[in-house]
Amino acid sequence: MTAPTRTHPTPAVLPGTMWPSPPGALRVRPLPRETPASYLTRLAAAYHLSPAHLLDGLHITATGTPAAPHATELHLSCEAARRLAAFTRIPPAHLNRALTRRPLPATIATAPTATARWQPLAPAVQPLPTCNACTLRRPPHHASPAWIHPAPDLPRAMIYTRHQQASSDPRHRAPLDIRTLPELTHARLTARRPPTTASLSWATTITTRWYDHHQHLHTRWHTRLHQLTTANPHLTPGPASPNLTCRGLVTYPETLTLATTLDRLPRHTPLTRTQQTAFLHHLARRLHLTRLAPADHDLLWQRLTTR
Repeated sequence: MTAPTRTHPTPAVLPGTMWPSPPGALRVRPLPRETPASYLTRLAAAYHLSPAHLLDGLHITATGTPAAPHATELHLSCEAARRLAAFTRIPPAHLNRALTRRPLPATIATAPTATARWQPLAPAVQPLPTCNACTLRRPPHHASPAWIHPAPDLPRAMIYTRHQQASSDPRHRAPLDIRTLPELTHARLTARRPPTTASLSWATTITTRWYDHHQHLHTRWHTRLHQLTTANPHLTPGPASPNLTCRGLVTYPETLTLATTLDRLPRHTPLTRTQQTAFLHHLARRLHLTRLAPADHDLLWQRLTTR
């Protein structure tokens, strides 16, 4: 006689939930420093949904107007973040570490319910497109680009050394091919110690002024810009000229060099004229220049005399 088959009762689904356990069938992993708006867009695309529909399915009340992932920030309340983590089957602590979380508005931070807010981002703080070769390796949805914030302790550019791609402006919807510019990956790989925030800010301002006024390194930068536009024929002049959108990449190695060199200056101690001359000689060698003679109005002099 065959023994009776023992059956197990099906676990009941709690009221108010949209899925039985386990929830998300498709695993979509976030990229390091990816924005919540970008990750939610990729997650929704894996299920052929819009971000608004996915939030609604998770019973998260959203306000604001969603736009392109790079142009908007998505703020999630604690309960909304918990529901997103439960659906993706990613521990909340891991998800919070992966996604960049800007300070929440007071109405979201203190909300006891699952709420979200779409907030426009200014171009200067918009995320950058990630390496599409890296995104293609992350199933299940291969076609959705990802947007991440650059590291705060490096020049505002993303250098993907493995696949020789880079991005520095959100107006580029895809990273650029930099195989003809090995100095970009070399600068990224040889950066032993990130510069301080103050020195990086000074260096970025100084090299931007040099670039805009065709000073000191303009011949090198013009050649680099030509190589970049030749390798990326989709960069066409227009409202967003490559001269502007590629500036961060064109000046990246020299900005990083200048920032790390400025960090070697003594703090709270004015430099003598002899020390200033020695510093300029040292900086010229690091920038591979035969001579560096800034004009009196050059911002570099302002940095050397500021304490």
